[in-house]
Amino acid sequence: MDTISHSIIAPKLTIFRYGLSPSKHLTLRSNSTARTNAASRSRVSAGIKIQNPPIDFSDPDWKSKFQSDFEKRFNLPHITDTFPDAEPIPSTFCLKMRTPVTEEFRGGYPSDEEWHGYINNNDRVLLKTIYYSSPTSAGAECIDPDCTWVEQWVHRAGPREKIYFKPEEVKAAIVTCGGLCPGLNDVIRQIVITLEIYGVKKIVGIPYGYRGFSDKELAEMPLTRKVVQNVHLSGGSLLGVSRGGPGISEIVDSMEERGINMLFVLGGNGTHAGANVIHKECCRRGVKVAVVGVPKTIDNDILLMDKTFGFDTAVEEAQRAINSAYIEAHSAFHGIGIVKLMGRSSGFIAMHASLASGQIDICLIPEVPFHLHGPHGVLRHLKYLIETKGSAVVCVAEGAGQDFLKQTNAKDASGNAILGDIGVHLQQETKKYFKEIGITADVKYIDPTYMIRACRANASDGILCTVLGQNAVHGAFAGYSGITVGICNTHYVYLPIPEVISYPRLVDRNSRMWHRCLTSTGQPDFE
Repeated sequence: MDTISHSIIAPKLTIFRYGLSPSKHLTLRSNSTARTNAASRSRVSAGIKIQNPPIDFSDPDWKSKFQSDFEKRFNLPHITDTFPDAEPIPSTFCLKMRTPVTEEFRGGYPSDEEWHGYINNNDRVLLKTIYYSSPTSAGAECIDPDCTWVEQWVHRAGPREKIYFKPEEVKAAIVTCGGLCPGLNDVIRQIVITLEIYGVKKIVGIPYGYRGFSDKELAEMPLTRKVVQNVHLSGGSLLGVSRGGPGISEIVDSMEERGINMLFVLGGNGTHAGANVIHKECCRRGVKVAVVGVPKTIDNDILLMDKTFGFDTAVEEAQRAINSAYIEAHSAFHGIGIVKLMGRSSGFIAMHASLASGQIDICLIPEVPFHLHGPHGVLRHLKYLIETKGSAVVCVAEGAGQDFLKQTNAKDASGNAILGDIGVHLQQETKKYFKEIGITADVKYIDPTYMIRACRANASDGILCTVLGQNAVHGAFAGYSGITVGICNTHYVYLPIPEVISYPRLVDRNSRMWHRCLTSTGQPDFE
């Protein structure tokens, strides 16, 4: 059986490009190894909208058909799909009782029907809020060549009045996968606290990602409010993390042996793909399990969401590195500071950190190709900055400029391509260039990668993690499975996992935010 990182097949995607006839489409297959490809980066250029399936715009009813298809695709999988006879019970999450319900439930399940704090199953959140009048508008996200306004609604997150699991029968498990990210402990803590409020007594943590399901030497960790009370005060993960893991059958076998019927998975695209396959395998076996994801990616590259937890903290922590680079560059004769930030396929951290600092002269991200040499290259602009300002600071995302580096085709345990070090390459090329043209340059390189991802979540991320953790539990008790929770247009929503893992969310080079970054840095076009 293949490991979990190799058992996931990405869906086929179709891209409609403005200017082509509706019958002409570009079709490609997305996977975790193609994230840094030029084809992937080009998806976010102006006038491109991913459609699945293709739309026949010559059909006068295409809009209603699109909305109908959208509603079907974003319909949330529910345990009643597999267990149609599953009976809901009154929610044990209510304001009448703030202490966990007793094991006996002698008086029946408590109810708070007069409380207007529950979410109706028909509540929806609008996915897109801007009406673009033209596909040439900055950042336009259009469905058809005329940029027709089409309402797209997704499910609102929160506690439901009826639940599909009896708390005394629940054994919940939490697993954190992939790399570290600020806020992991905050989410773990809030999931445990909310589960206990519902009345769950059996809560465990699976150590070191999916690996913990198969490694007999790794015992599950009992979790209670007392155990997690202060874990959010430090970075890292109480449960540990790892990439890859055993096969899907082995994971579900382990879940059945342990009696786990709620699984909360914290991770990025690959981890969510694994969670979706686990959900499907449980459905195939007829096992009543709710599998709920919480998107964890410091790169902020999950589709459809305003942001993911850890991102704000990463941007804030990056300020310290940028400021250090600025001081080094500003204090030296012809000083140049280079800072490499995280961002395998998306440059959100680099872009936002550059905007926040106000000290960056050049921001380089994976989505926007650039030349190092030549009359319009980065190095020529650095020469201009040295001549006019006397110093310069460069911020580069780790996935930028990979075309300049030797490709090894090596992959990590998650199936991601192992990137070359663009920061070191940029440092070496800068030194070489200035030496060749006979100009003194003092180049300093700073790589704060692991310092950023290992720190404690800031206040903004702390709030986001708290609400995400709560809503993950609400979603599981409501009977949803194969879903993830996120924030969309400032509201918290549930989304089917397949809709958020098709490909990484990327910076749109025609977006207003990227334009703002370019205005802030004053950099020219390096293509």
